[in-house]
Amino acid sequence: MGEGLYFIDILIFAMIAAFLVFRLRNVLGRRTGNEQQRPNPFSTGAQRPAEPAQDNVVTLPGRDVQDADMQPGPRHGLTQVRIADPSFDPRGFIEGAKIAFGMIVDAFAKGDTATLRPLLSDDLYDEFSGAIRDRLARGTSLETRVEEMKAAEILDGKVEGRTVYVTVKFTTRQINVTRDRNGEVIEGDPDQAVEITDIWTFSRNTRSTDPNWTLVETATPN
Repeated sequence: MGEGLYFIDILIFAMIAAFLVFRLRNVLGRRTGNEQQRPNPFSTGAQRPAEPAQDNVVTLPGRDVQDADMQPGPRHGLTQVRIADPSFDPRGFIEGAKIAFGMIVDAFAKGDTATLRPLLSDDLYDEFSGAIRDRLARGTSLETRVEEMKAAEILDGKVEGRTVYVTVKFTTRQINVTRDRNGEVIEGDPDQAVEITDIWTFSRNTRSTDPNWTLVETATPN
């Protein structure tokens, strides 16, 4: 009789344990839908961070362009973009581009490839992540600060098949400092801001339901 009661006790405890494991699994395994979501700087109503993201700006991998290359092209380019993508709003786009600028340069400075991945094209991501790996291998670090975002303006746009491209010129006054593994300054002046112009091209597939744009090219005029 005693052994029978003992067996029943064990069975009851086993059932309780199984129930607790089931409940714990439900709680820990439940997805909220936010695990892999990234901020979309181009979505309607996107909000700027409490501390402006463009306060961290660094020189990014890219090609040099001549001054002539950065002059605005025919304005019919933006008309073509509007025809291909009726949702395109230049004013909203430029605000989103400013936020994206801050997000990307901040992530590059921090070596945050997870944030960079959805914001860059495959080729550009390879360039950025390669530059980050090289920086880590050398043991150098970046310190950046934007004293002023002077201007952000659309230069032009174009359409190729289902893809639209919009080029933006950012003009900022920045302090950029590179330090070696011992903390010694090897490039830049921590007390002197310089004016920097960046030419960025964003693209978007007009057939996609994703409103986000991808950075496909960066350039710095000579």
